[in-house]
Formats: sequence, C-alpha cells, structure tokens
Amino acid sequence: MKPQNTSPTPQAVRAIIQKLDPYLKNQLLPFWLNNSIDCRYGGFLSYFDRNGKPTGKTDKTLICQLRMIFTMASAHRAGLGEGNCLRAAEQGVRFVIDHFWDEKFGGWYWIADQQGKLLNDGKIMYGQSFGVYAMAEYALASGDPLASEYAQKTFDTIQRAAADAYSGGYWEMFYRDWSHKPGGEYGGDRKTLDVHMHLMEAYTTLYELTKLPSHRHKLEDIFSLLTHKMLHPAYGTGMAQFDRFFEPLPAILFRDVWGSDRTAEEQARPVNNTNHGHNIEMAWLLKHALDILQHDPAPFKPMLKKLTDQACHYGVDWEYGGIYVEGPADGPATQLLKEFWQQAEAMTGFIDMYLLFGDSHYWRAFENLFTFIWEKNINHSVGEWYALLERNGSVKWDYLGHEWKISYHTVRAVIQTLKRLRKLEKKLGE
Repeated sequence: MKPQNTSPTPQAVRAIIQKLDPYLKNQLLPFWLNNSIDCRYGGFLSYFDRNGKPTGKTDKTLICQLRMIFTMASAHRAGLGEGNCLRAAEQGVRFVIDHFWDEKFGGWYWIADQQGKLLNDGKIMYGQSFGVYAMAEYALASGDPLASEYAQKTFDTIQRAAADAYSGGYWEMFYRDWSHKPGGEYGGDRKTLDVHMHLMEAYTTLYELTKLPSHRHKLEDIFSLLTHKMLHPAYGTGMAQFDRFFEPLPAILFRDVWGSDRTAEEQARPVNNTNHGHNIEMAWLLKHALDILQHDPAPFKPMLKKLTDQACHYGVDWEYGGIYVEGPADGPATQLLKEFWQQAEAMTGFIDMYLLFGDSHYWRAFENLFTFIWEKNINHSVGEWYALLERNGSVKWDYLGHEWKISYHTVRAVIQTLKRLRKLEKKLGE
C-alpha cells in the first residue's frame, strides 16, 4: 500500500508527544537507571532477558560501556533524570578509564569481564569512535575537564595510529599495539561506512565541545569522505565496505563484531546492497553535523533527499509497518526482518527530514515507524525494546539487552524525536 499524501496536524503531533514523553521519563530511562549500573564493580551491566531480568552473563564490552555513558550524559543534557543520569555517567567514566584505557599504546580495549579484567585487548575503530563520542558528550553535560582530556586523547590516538594519510579515512582493525590485523575476516584491509559514519558523529560532538580548528577540519574531512566516496554514485545510498582506495567490495562478516549478526555463515553481500537503517540514520547525522558546523544545508539537500527517498520507497514496510533491514539500492528489500536500532534511527531520521523538506511522505513514514515501534517493538511492561522482529512484528529475538545492545539507540531516538516533534508542534502553531 502506497503512503497517503497527508501532512501532520498539531493534534497528531501532540498526541505522539503525549505518548513518548511519559514513556521516556517513566519507563525507558528508569529501566536503564534501575537495572544497568553495576554497584559492585562499577560500569554497566547489559544482559537482560525479555522480562528485563539479568541473564547471568556479566562481560563488559567497550561499546556498551561507552554507549551507556553517552546515553546518560545526553539524557542529563536533555534535562532528564534529576541528576541521576549524570551520576550514572560519572561512575561509568571512572570504570572505563581505569579498566579500558591503554596507558602504554593509547586507545580503548575491546572487552573485559565484570571486574574489568581484559578478555580482548584489540583496538577496534568502532569502539574508538565511541571513546570520542561518549567522553565529549559527558564533558558537555558535566564540564568535567578529565572527560574532555580523554575525548581529545582518543581523537589524537586515532589520528596518530589509524589514519590513512595516503588514501584518506581510517583503518579499523588493530592489535593492542596498533599494528594492523590481517585482511579478510580479520578486517585489517577494509574500510567501512559504519565506522566512518560513527566517527563523524563523534567528531561532531567533539567539535561542539572544543571548537578547535583541528577538530573542525577532521569533521569536514570525514563528512566529505562519506558523501563523495561512500555513497553509490548512481543511487546515492550507502555502500558497506571498501578497500583502502575506497573501491567498493562485497561486504563480509568480521571476526570481531559489534552487533548480533543474524546468520553465522553468510554469503558476502553484493556491492549494490544497502542498509535502510544506515541510510536514514546517516541522513539525520549528516544534517546534525551541518548544524554544528553552521553550514548552509542547501547544497547538500539533493544528497540527503536521495538517502531519505530510497529508505522511504524501498525500506519502509507500508503494509505491516516499520523499516526493513536491507536490500538492493534500486529495488525492494530482500531482508525483511525489523531490527530495533533501525526502527529507532528511522523514526528520528524521517521526522528530521520532514522538518527539512516538508515532504508529507516523510511524515507518513515517521507515523508508520512510530506506530510499529509503539505497538510491536516496545515491551511496555518493562520499558525497553525487543531486539529483532519478524516482518509482521512478532518477536524473533526477545532479549532487551546483551553484549552489543544497550540504551544508546532507543533512548537517543526518543530524546531526539521528541526534540523535533516539539519543534514541529511550535511551527504548526505559529
């Protein structure tokens, strides 16, 4: 069923705000505040079953620790938590600095046990990006100079150890001493859209914090790289993996992962394959970078529209609701499952792009996503979202937290969506 050409009314916008705002304050954020803080060893616990109960597994991944710091800091900046979010972030900062920071070689280790004993001392650029992002966000929330120091130390380490000065961008998979891992499944010879996109969001927040020219220049560099080298030249959609010269490669799974891959043994994805959630997430993150840089968005609107139109046309499920995982850039989706993080990022992305373009199809896509999330994705008895759904919304993976799933996508999406809905409500009321 094709989307109807319907624009938002003040009543429709207000109705969604009246659902999301108390949900965020009374369910979603309290779930993480009440359950994730490790009062014994510090840092955060992340393994929760469908009922929000601890599973018994207690390993701590760099991604979940840093993302929890970011979440709590961003919630405090949004005026939430009455100081509890900031205190949660503060203890998390102490834990990761004590246990994950490498004093000898610089950078952050990948995985530790509950007490902070190392289980994997590799340096994965995905994790380093969140070292910049989380520490910069916490510094903005708290004014803590130590957090600012570690955000900038992480940035400096990345430039020194991971930047490809010849071809541009960054290498991504390293041993502890920053020597390259082998190629192929070890990932040492590839560059990815995913990592560079997260580096962009990290550099955006770092520049927001410091206003240093060096940080601005690197943000502009990675913005240019993403938009000129990592989008499909014909379709304008994101491509997943590249060689050192940014020639696209069929995407493979790596040994060190940062998400729950749906299949352990998977064929390499073709170059023409694109991830719908990444496309709409990248659209709003690019727009946010432009805002922080105080650039006129007008020259970039065609690019942002291509990303959004493709996700709207091929990614959104207009029959059952939600957004599909992936498929060819120029055709219907082939992976019809619904991942929690893609629903979250698409919800924020479509309302953001509606504010930018005023295209009613984007509003309909947003309403579609919100309804699917509200009715299918959220476990309302607990507050957090299920990990993976079938196309019709039935639950496929029912856990609420694990080694790579934490509050980052869900809490951020609700905070950012509410911010944009309030802006829209004000605009419609003028």
